[in-house]
Amino acid sequence: MAATKPMAASEPSRSSGDLRLFVFALFFIFGGITSLNDVLIPKLKSLFALSYAEAMLVQSAFFAAYFIVSLPAAAIVERIGYLRTATLGLIIMMLGCLLFLPASGAGVFAMFLFALFVLAAGITIVQVVANPLISMLGEPATASSRLTFAQAFNSLGTTLFPYVGSIVILGSLSSVDSSTLSGAALAAFRAAETRVIEHAYLVLALMLLIVAVAVWSFRNRLVEAVAKPGRLLDAFGLLKRPRFRFGALCIFLYVGAEVAIGSVIVSYLMQPGVMDISAEAAGKHVPYYWGGAMVGRFIGAYFLRIFAPAKVLSLVAATAIGLLLLSSQLDGAAAGWALLAIGLCNSIMFPTIFSLASEGLGTRTAEGSGIICMAIVGGAVIPPLTGRLADLSDLKIALVVPALCYAGIVGFGWYTRKGR
Repeated sequence: MAATKPMAASEPSRSSGDLRLFVFALFFIFGGITSLNDVLIPKLKSLFALSYAEAMLVQSAFFAAYFIVSLPAAAIVERIGYLRTATLGLIIMMLGCLLFLPASGAGVFAMFLFALFVLAAGITIVQVVANPLISMLGEPATASSRLTFAQAFNSLGTTLFPYVGSIVILGSLSSVDSSTLSGAALAAFRAAETRVIEHAYLVLALMLLIVAVAVWSFRNRLVEAVAKPGRLLDAFGLLKRPRFRFGALCIFLYVGAEVAIGSVIVSYLMQPGVMDISAEAAGKHVPYYWGGAMVGRFIGAYFLRIFAPAKVLSLVAATAIGLLLLSSQLDGAAAGWALLAIGLCNSIMFPTIFSLASEGLGTRTAEGSGIICMAIVGGAVIPPLTGRLADLSDLKIALVVPALCYAGIVGFGWYTRKGR
């Protein structure tokens, strides 16, 4: 077989198309694994008799990795390149999945949080690679559209994984009230009930190993510009740019709102005043939320070529606020479906905010991606705030937290409507 000539990141070619397929696969994988938290939360909440705020520590442990690992990940990209860094991230993801085995054996909540942190560290590395890489593999003018299309594969993962996870993880949710157990009986109960989680993440670990080997085989297919040594020390200097700073804040708000809503869907739909259904049945509705984002991203990839991305962003964020208001005021299935429909509004937010904030960064794109991925820590901050408000009042009133986040995004769209 003839050797394939390495390609520059911005050079359109057949190799570029091949690499896009690999990047699409990465979006699918890390999106799907991230969305499993939405079915993992009610499982652990039941097993460890947690409050809403305590259960949201799952998201805090997971998304804290973005704040801690993003800039080091960007430094690794500049040192060893995009595809080698992606392979490293996949291996760390695999190790995180394997840590669910001792966590399940011990039946200790803190060990699950540590496993989630390691898993998220690997996802962070992969995402720091994937976002700028897909933007670079084509014409700059269509970067928003291309990244939105890639995010659709992310949403495909977030649609499929929760459905399967609901069957595997929530389907075995015991009717035993863990708060009535103690001592050895409680430890044995938790170890038995968490075994299904152990098996699910062991399968994911094997899948990640296969993908890591495949990505490694492509490591020499891309010729990249060499970054200036030590420039990541100045990465935070990008925050002096108002547009970039506002965009990073909006990534914080968007991820926080999206994750907060996804985290409460199962509990929200189970309420007697909403759908009054079982945990497994509610979990099977989670894919409608993420599936809306998937459909919206495929559609959005087209409309973002026609309409100004900033104006589209403001419109969908305002619509999300309206749906949250409707859900909080309605009863029955209508309240549930109004909440689930917000997924459609979320569809174009991340890629559009990322593209608008990163516009004009040039060779500092990896640094910008690192800073923006740090802002994903919003997923660690906003959900616990939402959970705390739910503990103090109820889940409907708690929806005001994501509504305020979307209000900030409306402002960013308005701010960037006239271009750079």
